[in-house]
Amino acid sequence: MNYKKIGFIGSGKMAGAIIKGLLKSSFTNPDSIEATQEAEVGLKEKSEFLGINVSTDNKKLVINSDVVFIAVKPNQVIGVLDEIKQFVTPDKLIVSVAAGISTSKIENNLIQKSRVIRVMPNTPALVGEGMSGIIGGRYAGKDDIEFVRTLLSTVGECVVIDNESQMDIVTAISGSGPAFFYKVINDIARAGEKMGMPYEKALLLSIQTAIGSAKMAKQREVSMETLISNVATKGGCTRVGIDVMSEIHTEEIFYDVIKSTAEKASELGKG
Repeated sequence: MNYKKIGFIGSGKMAGAIIKGLLKSSFTNPDSIEATQEAEVGLKEKSEFLGINVSTDNKKLVINSDVVFIAVKPNQVIGVLDEIKQFVTPDKLIVSVAAGISTSKIENNLIQKSRVIRVMPNTPALVGEGMSGIIGGRYAGKDDIEFVRTLLSTVGECVVIDNESQMDIVTAISGSGPAFFYKVINDIARAGEKMGMPYEKALLLSIQTAIGSAKMAKQREVSMETLISNVATKGGCTRVGIDVMSEIHTEEIFYDVIKSTAEKASELGKG
């Protein structure tokens, strides 16, 4: 399969993060990527910012591309597919980053048996630490999935999902997850502020502790429970804090957070 020319319908933050990652890693070159945006205003600025050609012509982009990313809001996907479907031939790979939109819904709105892959990246891709979930549609091959996995690895980590129903969970955990972690980081900092520490100092303490803890968790050779107990030793101050978390059932709280978010992601694809 040919994956040389890559087009992005939509050039917002997520598409921009992927594009910049591709160029920074030398995965491809600026002449092999193009993107579109809806408005004529700001085309020159967007082209200069991304370092590629940006236009408003979705049809021309599809004709010129081997791989087409659909990087628009979920409620815009069907309109975009209606616009480009006569130009989507079987040799083109369609990659959707729209939350909640299933591969079958995309396939059903295209004329031919199109190769479709659905991905859910997240905003830390902007700093090269993204997390993406990938699932292939009925007609996508192993080479297609491997290409997209390698491409998205330029801006972080990827997991290939076996069942598309799990993509709503991916959306809840990693797609929406950054906001949840930001809130936890901020809430911890605000607690320090209430106790008398300047907010910015408390925030730095919270942020760096989150970074270090995440790195240790990723590189762990023991279970997460062991990591917790290694810090929260019996009779120590950390154990008191963990006991408070257990008493207010934080595990149940986060289950409700992820469940409600996943349900909302599923609803987005039914509109």
